[in-house]
Amino acid sequence: MKNRLKDLREDRDLRQIDVACAIGIDQKTLSNYETGKTNPDSYALVRLADFFNVSIDYLVGRADINISSKDDILDEISNIQERLEDIKTQL
Repeated sequence: MKNRLKDLREDRDLRQIDVACAIGIDQKTLSNYETGKTNPDSYALVRLADFFNVSIDYLVGRADINISSKDDILDEISNIQERLEDIKTQL
């Protein structure tokens, strides 16, 4: 999770203090999450996932694809169908 959390924050050009203030935790606590020194409790996980608009599974590394809504699922199905069509044309 530590790399995923840091990557999400950096992808949005946010500082640790920005994220920490937005979700109501101390900056040092977020730093500890990012370095793996401590793990967030379930309440903090929900707030982080909501803030970054990702699923908790994606946030903690259980999933490589962020699927947090029905639209995300439909988008991913569409992407898979396009890749399958590309493979069919190459055969």
